[in-house]
Order: sequence, then C-alpha cells, then structure tokens
Amino acid sequence: MDFDWLRTSCLSFPGAYEDYPFGPDIAVFRVRAEWRAGTGAPGKIFALTGVDADPPSISLKCDPALARQLRAAHPEITGAWHLDKKHWNGVRLDGDLPPGTVRDLIEDSYDLVVASLPAADRHALGWPAGAS
Repeated sequence: MDFDWLRTSCLSFPGAYEDYPFGPDIAVFRVRAEWRAGTGAPGKIFALTGVDADPPSISLKCDPALARQLRAAHPEITGAWHLDKKHWNGVRLDGDLPPGTVRDLIEDSYDLVVASLPAADRHALGWPAGAS
C-alpha cells in the first residue's frame, strides 16, 4: 500500500475529491454531493495522508468506541497526529494490516462523514449504498 493506492481507495466513493489546503505534501480527501459542487463550500474531510510519507500512513475518522478497540488490537493504529484523537485514528501502513482492512477503515470514515450530512446531500450521494 502506497500513496497511489490510498488515493485510488479514497476517490472510489461517490462525491469524494482530493485537495491540498495544507500545502502540496498533505492530500485531504473530502466528500460533497455533486449538486453542491459548484457552490464553493468545501466538502467534509474523511481522510488525510502524506504524499511522500515513509512509512505511508492515513488519518481516518472513527467512532470513538471503535477507535479504542482498534488501537488496543493493532499497534499500527493510534490517535491521529494533530487531530482530535477521540474521533480520528492514525493508521501506519508498515505493519500487518491487510489492504482489505485498511479499505474497510477508509469506508467507515467516509460513511461516518456522509451520515453527518443533510438528508438531501446523503440522497444525492446514493447513501446508504444501495439506497434508491
């Protein structure tokens, strides 16, 4: 897993886009409904990662109770640096976490953020997945 893998994974979700508000070294992945894309309002952040981080890592939103469980079970998962450690995990990709687990953590982060959006935005994104 490297930056390109993380980028592809993050951008695979409806309404996800990438920007660099903190400079060229930190990729920020946000979500917003397509119908709001032209309003100038930034989307909500669901992931951040260093472009050239070695080892690669990603910061992801997480339910606080689950965050504690994940940190206890996996040494690669800690409180995210410079973010609210209650709600954000830092995930180092130099350990034993398989790509499927990391992908699930990214999806959980995306889902948490989308769940906090207004109903019209959630509907525009087709969320929850499979909803009509």
